[in-house]
Amino acid sequence: MSDTTTQDAPPASRPQSGPATTPTTPPAAARGGQKDGRGAKRPGQRLGAQVLVECLEQAGVEYIFGLSGGAAIPIFDALVDSKIKLLLVRHEQGATHMADGYARATGKPGVVLVTSGPGATNTVTGLLTAHMDSAPLIVITGQTLQANLGSDAFQEADVTGITYPVVKHSYLLKDGADIPRVVREAFYIAQTGRPGPVLIDVPKDVSQGPCTPREVGALDLPGYRVPGRGASEDIKALAEKLARSRRPVLYVGHGAVISNAGPAVMALAEKLRAPIVNTLLGKGAADETHELHLGMLGMHGTAYANKAVTDCDLILAIGARWDDRITGKLDAFCTDAVKIHIDVDPAEFNKVVRPDLTVLGDAKRVIEELLPLVSRLDTEAWLAQCATWRRRYPLKYARRGGLRAQHVLDRLDALTAGQTIITADVGQHQMWAAQFCRTREGRRWITSGGAGTMGFGFPAAIGAKLARPDEEVWAVVGDGGFQMTFAELATAAVHEVAVRCLVINNNYLGMVRQWQEMFFENRLSGVDLKGNPDFVKLAEAYGVKGLRIRRAGDIDRKLEEARAHLGPVVIVAEVVKEDNVFPMIPAGAPLSHMIIEAPTSKLDKPDGST
Repeated sequence: MSDTTTQDAPPASRPQSGPATTPTTPPAAARGGQKDGRGAKRPGQRLGAQVLVECLEQAGVEYIFGLSGGAAIPIFDALVDSKIKLLLVRHEQGATHMADGYARATGKPGVVLVTSGPGATNTVTGLLTAHMDSAPLIVITGQTLQANLGSDAFQEADVTGITYPVVKHSYLLKDGADIPRVVREAFYIAQTGRPGPVLIDVPKDVSQGPCTPREVGALDLPGYRVPGRGASEDIKALAEKLARSRRPVLYVGHGAVISNAGPAVMALAEKLRAPIVNTLLGKGAADETHELHLGMLGMHGTAYANKAVTDCDLILAIGARWDDRITGKLDAFCTDAVKIHIDVDPAEFNKVVRPDLTVLGDAKRVIEELLPLVSRLDTEAWLAQCATWRRRYPLKYARRGGLRAQHVLDRLDALTAGQTIITADVGQHQMWAAQFCRTREGRRWITSGGAGTMGFGFPAAIGAKLARPDEEVWAVVGDGGFQMTFAELATAAVHEVAVRCLVINNNYLGMVRQWQEMFFENRLSGVDLKGNPDFVKLAEAYGVKGLRIRRAGDIDRKLEEARAHLGPVVIVAEVVKEDNVFPMIPAGAPLSHMIIEAPTSKLDKPDGST
């Protein structure tokens, strides 16, 4: 359990479906007689699998994303009589990404069910993705019989040991009587404090054996406390530091999205007259179309956001963790600025930078408590300078020389007016989408940040669409990442999940090719995706509508055709092969070394890794 902070109960602003609805008494008697482990029926007998499924029902679970196997068959059998809808996926990694997309779109835990051995280990990438990005998941894995543990039985794996570094907490369920307690605790842990994935490993003798669940009283999690309100003396000190600032920047991260702090952040920015920048995962915490918003900062952030951060005299991190894609060369980052850090997880304090002040607490509650203590700052000259940078260094792209990914994404933003959910995969297209698809509110931008997981975007879109069926959902993916999880086209087709998948096809692993071009003398290695399929025909093979964009003049018409289609659709944009993402800050370089346009001379190799 990584979240071991202290203070009061979870903030009311964060969804609490687990703690509010998980059972405190054993579930009601099963429907009719159930099979025991030998296949015989015992009238009225309750099995561990059925108790588990009933606990999930009482926790408010709508969907389970899963792939069956021997050790998990009793749990899948119990789902036959459940109101929970099972989505059979084509790969366990796809299941975790779907559950992740569901979780990020709602704030409620997504639930995964897989079998033992390779079924369980195939979830590790998804667990890492969720853990790095603080997404609440419940991953339930089947396990061999307890008597077989440690004997290298068929499809046995020490899944709790294997996943220990990438979960918030894990359980090896040895007694069916503990099922209600474990489920209740798992949902509470997954979505409180800093959210994250929780794993429950269920041996087959527990799931298929008789079960008499114990009653569950008050939660008893020694050492686990959830921060809520910030300490009043820290908030007063924060207000005092803000009052002395003339060039402040509000640096907004994913924690602000998770805590639903967006309105409070906007109120603070407007009251102070302070500009806002956001991280990749912080998109939507504050309206990116607002006059005070300078867009994303960091490696591929806007030039004007990075210049503001470089020249600020105070930077206030709200639910952000100062990661390397933001700071660049650490000892050159904001050297003359006062640094303040608000976070719900004290493990983030002093981990990368040493702030002048830290405030432990839920971002929304801390900002709401701060608002009455601050007043308008003297920032007119500062805002004028930021406006000058915005005019001088706008985001731009070539309008000639072939179809540009930036143009396609710019038009997607215009046609949807930002009123869509975008799940982005990882690569150049992700950065262009972050730049040109401006996000107006939280939980409308979903991507893999910390882990940088290729293959995330499309299955995450399926989960997000199921979570919010009335919303328009677009997956923006590259031709490389899409091929890692495109088998989930079957999942979308079978369940009629009307996601729109925009494939930015440049026939390269584009971001790696860009680095090789710029820093390795264009010695291309392992990046040419020769052999790509025809993605339109691939979609049609799965029974999914396929469209293609080859010319700039076709962009609007094809995007609108996709938007009008009632089922899943794949739109392939055949873009120029060797376009690069700018601005760019080489890894390990200071923000002041930002490359705004394509360089005309050879660059030094970066200090860090890609």
